[in-house]
Amino acid sequence: MNRLVRPSERPSIPAWEPVPGLYIVATPIGNLGDITLRALAVLEGAALIACEDTRVTGKLLKHYGIKARLQRLDDHAPPEVRARVIDEARQAPVVLVSDAGTPLVSDPGYRLVREARGAGVTVTSIPGACAAVSALAIAGLPSDRFLFAGFLPVRDKARRAALEDVANIAATLVFYETAPRLERTLATIAELWPTREVAVARELTKLHEECRSGTAAALAEHYTAHPPKGEIVLLVGPPSETEARVHDTDALLRAALGGAGPGKAAGMVAKATGIDRATLYSRALELKGA
Repeated sequence: MNRLVRPSERPSIPAWEPVPGLYIVATPIGNLGDITLRALAVLEGAALIACEDTRVTGKLLKHYGIKARLQRLDDHAPPEVRARVIDEARQAPVVLVSDAGTPLVSDPGYRLVREARGAGVTVTSIPGACAAVSALAIAGLPSDRFLFAGFLPVRDKARRAALEDVANIAATLVFYETAPRLERTLATIAELWPTREVAVARELTKLHEECRSGTAAALAEHYTAHPPKGEIVLLVGPPSETEARVHDTDALLRAALGGAGPGKAAGMVAKATGIDRATLYSRALELKGA
């Protein structure tokens, strides 16, 4: 399944008439065989390829025998570099790639695409591999609704706040995470949502691809004993109806506590929801002291 395609086995690249514009091209996230024929045709016909790291993209192009002019372009690129790329896209096909996967999905490119569209340059997507979608496809978590939230903050307090911000969303949550921070993130999730199903997908499309699921506490224990390597996609199942009701109640209590004491706030929410006032009062005291 994970065998790489050798250059000698490469299928014929279909004919493509180069048309000026900016092309957003998805590249493999691990297995070099996961590139589309259309992507190869566009890469081969490009006048310029803008990329995060010319060395990384150079290896991909060399594997497929494609020679191209490369331009480094990441989130730190000055406006004049983006302007030159856009000017060239008016006259010839220009490609944007990231180091792996679909550009702009937690990767550079947003400013370039926005400015190109504003300048009247045609922007075309050449779809392909995406780690978030690949993980969602194999995790066994609800996929009819999902929220992709990119990378979580590095600092513990900010990471917890970011998770709390999405606690109420009735959808599977999808994050990117690094191996060194995975254990701490799972520990925080275990505190916030101890009963939710969590999945860790790593090394997607590669030889040692793995997708492990369970509670956050169980996964944290596993990865403490077996430190992970590689790129990681972390998925958290949606809240149960009971959990959602608890979060809704907390939101009402917090709003009421903004202008009243715990007793009055509990009474207001009890009247609105029918929930036992004593229970609400105890929770209001907890929230007030948090």
